[in-house]
Amino acid sequence: MFKLNNKTAIITGGGSGIGRAMSTTFAQQGAKVYIIDVDEKGAEETVNIITENGGTAAFKKCDISQKEAVDSIIAEIITESGIDILVNNAGIAHVGNIEQVTPEVLDRLFGVNVKGMYHTIFAVIPHFKEKKSGVILNMASIASLVGIPDRFAYSMTKGAVNGITLSVAKDYINYGVRCNSISPARVHTPFVDGFIAKNYPGKEEEMFKKLAATQPIGRMAKPEEIAYLALYLCSEEAGFITGSDYTIDGGFTSLNN
Repeated sequence: MFKLNNKTAIITGGGSGIGRAMSTTFAQQGAKVYIIDVDEKGAEETVNIITENGGTAAFKKCDISQKEAVDSIIAEIITESGIDILVNNAGIAHVGNIEQVTPEVLDRLFGVNVKGMYHTIFAVIPHFKEKKSGVILNMASIASLVGIPDRFAYSMTKGAVNGITLSVAKDYINYGVRCNSISPARVHTPFVDGFIAKNYPGKEEEMFKKLAATQPIGRMAKPEEIAYLALYLCSEEAGFITGSDYTIDGGFTSLNN
C-alpha cells in the first residue's frame, strides 16, 4: 500500500526538516522526487540520501516567491518527467504580534508562504488539467485554527493556505485534481533547535521541554510522522479525499482546555 511507483513528485523546501522527511519517504515508496529549494547545501544532502538508498531525486534551485523562476522550473520538470504530485512545503516563520510586524516582514512572509504556493499551483494546473489527474498537498498549520501568542503574520499566511486548498479543490475536482492540506503542531526540526538557541541561550534544554509539553501527548512530532500522513494523502489509497485539512498535533487543537 501507499506505493508511488512511476509517480513524479515536486516537494518545495525539501532541503531539511519536514520537507526532507517527505522527500526521502516518497522516494522510498517509488516516486521520482524533485526538490525545489533555495538551500542548495541542504537540498543536495537530501538528494544524496535518496540516491544512496536506491531512490531517484533531483534538485532545482528556485525562490518560489519569484513567479518567472517558478514557471521556468516547473516547465523544465514537465518536459523531463511530467508531474503527478505537488507538495507545497516551503515556508518561513516569524515571531511577533501585529505591532512587531513591519510591512517588510509581512511582504516577505506573504511572498513565500502565500504567493509561493500560488506560483507553484498556477504553474502545474494546466499540466494536471491536460492529463486529467494530479495531487496537490499544502502545508498549513494549527496556527490558522487556534490562537497562538506572537504568531500574527505566520498565522495569517497559514489561514490563507486553508482558503487556497478549498478553492483549488473545488475548482478542479472535475479535472481529476485532488487538493488537501496538513496542519501540524510543533515538529522537532532544525528550525526549532535554531529558534531555541537564538532566543533562549543557555536554557535550550529547559525551553525544549517546555515547548514539547504544550502538546497534550507530551512531545513534539517527528518529521517522519508528518511525512507518513503526506504519503497517504498523495497516494492512490486516498483517492476519495479532497478539500480536507488534517491536523496532526498530538491533541493540541482538541485537548488543550
